[in-house]
Amino acid sequence: MNKQLALIGFGEAGETFATAAQWGKTAVAFDIDRAREHAIEAAGLSVAGDRAAALGGTPLAFSLVTADSALAAAQQCAAEMGAQALWCDMNSVAPDTKRRAAKAIEAAGGRYVDVAILAPVRPGALQVPLLVSGAAAEDACARLSDLGFANVRAVGDAVGQASAIKMIRSVMVKGIEALTDEMMAAAEAAGVAEEVLASLDASERGDGWATRAAYNRKRMRVHGARRSAEMEEAAATLSALGVDPVMTRGTVARQRAAAGGKREERDAA
Repeated sequence: MNKQLALIGFGEAGETFATAAQWGKTAVAFDIDRAREHAIEAAGLSVAGDRAAALGGTPLAFSLVTADSALAAAQQCAAEMGAQALWCDMNSVAPDTKRRAAKAIEAAGGRYVDVAILAPVRPGALQVPLLVSGAAAEDACARLSDLGFANVRAVGDAVGQASAIKMIRSVMVKGIEALTDEMMAAAEAAGVAEEVLASLDASERGDGWATRAAYNRKRMRVHGARRSAEMEEAAATLSALGVDPVMTRGTVARQRAAAGGKREERDAA
């Protein structure tokens, strides 16, 4: 049976997708860690001994390597791809990194698309949201849908647009996780975790993020100077409890900068 798909990198994402989709021998996978060959076989895919064996004659490839290997993978695989073959870069890297990877693929005659995975692949699997950008985005969306992905959307014809959405969104998503960890470490150290969580529940807003973002930024411009001083005291509180206020120090800086911007606007007026 002809190969329809090559997976470059077979970690959690590749294994999850392949197992859920049951692509079987229509797909082939290569991973630099030879210990992953058993997982490739268990998922029903063909094992490639090297990049050339995976990519030769294959019209579509998924790059699912580690973030620090994404650019190198594109550069190393570019010459092994057939003309007009499609390289779907699904790695979580910056837009500039994807644009550099695209140059390598396109210089060798391939086509490159930027794919952003917006949720954990487990348990999401084929339901995980995928954003796609690049000149071949529409073609890639059609192929991804044909392969079983159920939540695929093109967001532009420029490489970097999809990854920009993911990276900037991650500032909030991963930032909230880090803030939560910092807050809970201090609350537990102070013995007030239940009261802190109850207070947060009582003040929770139900607005959408567009409304919340506008509200939060307005409050920072108006009250940033006072709030930065308050957060300096919050940082001192955490330090006294033995919790390094890494995120809180950043809040001090952002609040202070917002207040400084407001003063500059007033002076200019």
